[in-house]
Amino acid sequence: MSVRRLADEAVQSASFAFSEENAVWAQATINKYPKGREQSAVIPLLMRAQEQDGWVTKAAIEKIAQMLGMAYIRVLEVATFYTQFQLKPVGTRAHVQVCGTTPCMLRGAEDLIKVCKHKIHPEPFHTNDGGTLSWEEVECQGACVNAPMVMIFKDSYEDLTPERLEEIIDQFEAGRGADVKPGPQVDRIFSAPAGGLTSLSEPDAAAGKPSAPRARKSAEEAVSVPPSNAARAMTDAEETDPSLKTPATAKSEAAANAKVKGDTRAEGGKPSLEDKNRPAGVARPDAPDDLTLISGVGPKIAGTLNDLGIFTYAQVASWKKAEREWVDGYLNFKGRIERDDWVKQAKALAKGGEAEYVRVFGKKPR
Repeated sequence: MSVRRLADEAVQSASFAFSEENAVWAQATINKYPKGREQSAVIPLLMRAQEQDGWVTKAAIEKIAQMLGMAYIRVLEVATFYTQFQLKPVGTRAHVQVCGTTPCMLRGAEDLIKVCKHKIHPEPFHTNDGGTLSWEEVECQGACVNAPMVMIFKDSYEDLTPERLEEIIDQFEAGRGADVKPGPQVDRIFSAPAGGLTSLSEPDAAAGKPSAPRARKSAEEAVSVPPSNAARAMTDAEETDPSLKTPATAKSEAAANAKVKGDTRAEGGKPSLEDKNRPAGVARPDAPDDLTLISGVGPKIAGTLNDLGIFTYAQVASWKKAEREWVDGYLNFKGRIERDDWVKQAKALAKGGEAEYVRVFGKKPR
């Protein structure tokens, strides 16, 4: 068990106060807990203090103890127990956490530690001369398949070589950390096999789209009948188990059903762009809203919404149920818009930006 103590008084701040935005967030977080249980907010408040100042100061511990009505020693116990809290100043541009658990160690973590010792400081928890970089060795960070890896603040960098880690450290030191792509540093998708996919390799699956159901067995395997009766056997099997239908069979049946029913859905199952329930689009404004601030909307989805003429929070906030269902079907989300409550998020952002979002939801937008 490590012994963790507060930093020397020489580097401690005389006082601590949350920023205006963080103070609103902190109060909203405290209000989430039942009366008499507000002290349960101690860990999130300590984390927000660390995110604000880079590390947890003695003054921050005292301030949080005061806010929660806790004895100072109780908050100190929490801060010194959990190693996620930094009790000394760390690099202002990068604090590199090198995973040293078995999978990473077997795949070269010791070489990554040598890089940190050479480029930052010979000892962990010490900053470089400029105070911009620091490092430490940590336990498993959950990316064992992509070992070895490091965490820098909230992002992970995986499949590292010593040379690649040196390049990453240099970019953070130069103030270009935002340009470094998180995740695997080799040609792999997330935790997919290195060297390319070995399964789900159809074009739709590789693009992250659900592929059409595949026949699990050939006609001869489906039932024990002579080859001359195989086609009939497969048809009978498909009737009892639709998952056995081939993609061609499923597609032709879907097209026939759509024709009979007068379905307005376009090829591929998406709603037609001519559907009356499609939300009205607008011309791209000079300063479109950042739709990725809505939880559940990433850059790719935001681009698709822009292609549909959706550029502002006000547009999303105005969607009625039928319009939400149309967008949900077009994006193939299966209820995600309702689960993440895009409309409520968009209303808050349209009304007062991030400050209003924090007031309503008690946290920053993504």
